[in-house]
Amino acid sequence: MSSIAVPGALAPRRAWLTDLPVLLVAVVWGASYLAAKDITTARTVIAVLVLRFGVVLPVLVIAGRRSLRALSAAQWRGAALLGLILSGIFLLETYGVVHTSATNAGLIISLTMIFTPLAEAAVSRVRPPRSFLAAAGVSVLGVVLLTQGGGFTRPSLGDLLMLLAALARTVHVLAMSRVESVQGAAALPLTTVQLGVAVAVFAALSTGTDATVWGTAAGFGAREWGGLLFLAAFCTLFAFCVQMWAVRRTSPSRVSLLLGTEPLWAAAAGIALGGERLGVLGLMGGVLVLAGTAWGRRAAG
Repeated sequence: MSSIAVPGALAPRRAWLTDLPVLLVAVVWGASYLAAKDITTARTVIAVLVLRFGVVLPVLVIAGRRSLRALSAAQWRGAALLGLILSGIFLLETYGVVHTSATNAGLIISLTMIFTPLAEAAVSRVRPPRSFLAAAGVSVLGVVLLTQGGGFTRPSLGDLLMLLAALARTVHVLAMSRVESVQGAAALPLTTVQLGVAVAVFAALSTGTDATVWGTAAGFGAREWGGLLFLAAFCTLFAFCVQMWAVRRTSPSRVSLLLGTEPLWAAAAGIALGGERLGVLGLMGGVLVLAGTAWGRRAAG
């Protein structure tokens, strides 16, 4: 997909200047799995989620205070519903990455790109193209091999949670396209309300855990705070701002294509920085997941 037309020889340069920040978003999102795994344990998942999104939420509220006041009551309710789904996604993803490798997490979550068109086809009762079904089969086979890197064994709890997170992301995408009340809402206030609801859910859940938010924060050293700020500033705030900026300067399809490289960067970060190893079966599975999702995106248009 090409970007919007610009005159003469400046077109390639301007397209690259738009593409680069979007590609950086895919890179930081790919690295987010390793960062989350590095600072989170099974006991501190909820506390880390409160801290991660609690840090960035005030910035979004201040930046979008006028647009927040412009939301109707129906839009607030619709955004709140999406926020509940979003909180489930983050819980599944974060618990999942604690119990599996960052490489597996990033590759399995990419199945959202296959699940979403399949779900849309089921809802609309329109049979997807055969090429897409074949691509879906390749992706599923890839996940099977990916989770069996050490031999054919039962998939880990983390792998299953990441699979559920991919399904939850699909539900979120479908809800955003079908909840009529949010169709006319701007991206900034819609995202702010969703994250606000998610933080409220995490804060409520944290009251029943051993690892309190303040206790977890007090136990963080420089490494943990660095990882948390990376997740908050780059993987949330920076990513959101770049998407809003880029979609006005190029096509949504081009932005989606660049963001679709996220699982590749997740695998690269896990292997290069996290010292993770896939094994022969896992490597074959990872290649099949990437190939299947890329083929599926192309087949689904």
